[in-house]
Amino acid sequence: MADSTASADPRSAHPADLPVYVIGGGPGGLAVAQALRARGLRAVVLERADRVGASWRRHYDRLRLHTTRRLSALPGLPMPRRFGRWPARDDVVRYLEKYADHHQLEIVTGVEVSRVERAPGGAGWVLHASGGRELTGAAVVVATGHNHTPRLPDWPGRDTYTGELRHAAEYRNAAPYAGRDVLVVGVGNTGAEIAVDLVEGGASRVRLSVRTPPHIVRRSTAGWPAQYTGVLCRRLPVGLVDRLARPLSRLSVPDLSAQGLPRPATGLYTRARQGAIPVQDAGLIDAVRSGRVEVVAAVEGFEDDKVLLADGTRVAPDAVIAATGYLRGLEPLVGHLDVLAPDGTPLTRGPHTPPNAPGLYFTGYTNPISGMLRELTRDATRIATTITKTEAARVSRLPR
Repeated sequence: MADSTASADPRSAHPADLPVYVIGGGPGGLAVAQALRARGLRAVVLERADRVGASWRRHYDRLRLHTTRRLSALPGLPMPRRFGRWPARDDVVRYLEKYADHHQLEIVTGVEVSRVERAPGGAGWVLHASGGRELTGAAVVVATGHNHTPRLPDWPGRDTYTGELRHAAEYRNAAPYAGRDVLVVGVGNTGAEIAVDLVEGGASRVRLSVRTPPHIVRRSTAGWPAQYTGVLCRRLPVGLVDRLARPLSRLSVPDLSAQGLPRPATGLYTRARQGAIPVQDAGLIDAVRSGRVEVVAAVEGFEDDKVLLADGTRVAPDAVIAATGYLRGLEPLVGHLDVLAPDGTPLTRGPHTPPNAPGLYFTGYTNPISGMLRELTRDATRIATTITKTEAARVSRLPR
């Protein structure tokens, strides 16, 4: 694994020798780099941190994959059996390090790309990076990740609130919150797991602020992982999956309406297609049923150093942890190219490039019910295949 920039400035190279630049050294970026290398193309991964898998290193200690070890491996290297069925955060980090070394990927660390532009004449791309670097590549794959920039809502009164308010990105474990009253805002998978972690770690009171009740699924039922069902459902009509999921949910998940978590009116797959992935139960159901996690209304703002909830009540927790998601943070990088939707997500993904930006690819900006790592692997293969064909055609047209 390289971490020098000596070979990463090909401005004087013949166009046929330009590398493909991959921005981001997480699972998506590493998978694409390996798939390109396996097809004989030079791929250079640019990672702003000092090591690969930086975002995984920042996740909370309790984290385990909700996807199976077998369906979470990247192309060309299985995950070790010793990781168990649901690999832990540290196992994933070790796997990414091993993956980069095993495939001898060309990785330049400590380099942050700030802007991507078409090269003069339209032949390739120029990347403006830290240290005044300008790198020219035949193609660019943007893989900076789904969890790039923590999103903290601009709640009224937030700026004058003097209590402890942190984004979930800063949460590591429950030790600092033992014996304290904590309000967790947001009931995605992160918020749900942090709430359970706080209960098990000795917090005196844990409340979970919910705006829209989520679909909750068991991670595994009778040995059958929820991910397998997600894979099977990917190509089925949305309405059909919604109808099938409803009775299955009633059989496997108890009604938590009395505790403040009614079953959602919108179908499971409809919600997933809108970006709301089901919450995989890692102890939330039992914690809510037993009252150890109290479900409360959505946060509307802060007032007189108290948290104002949507039902008009005010609470005064010792700490607030906002599990309110992330922004993709792509606007400075590619926003000027007209390749992003209004919500900041790429208009294209995988092997497809925007019509106005051929050679610019994106991977890792969706959160499918079939599993993020599985889809990153599939994207990597398709992206590499497309780039290989495109580059072969381009090089064949170049004068020699």
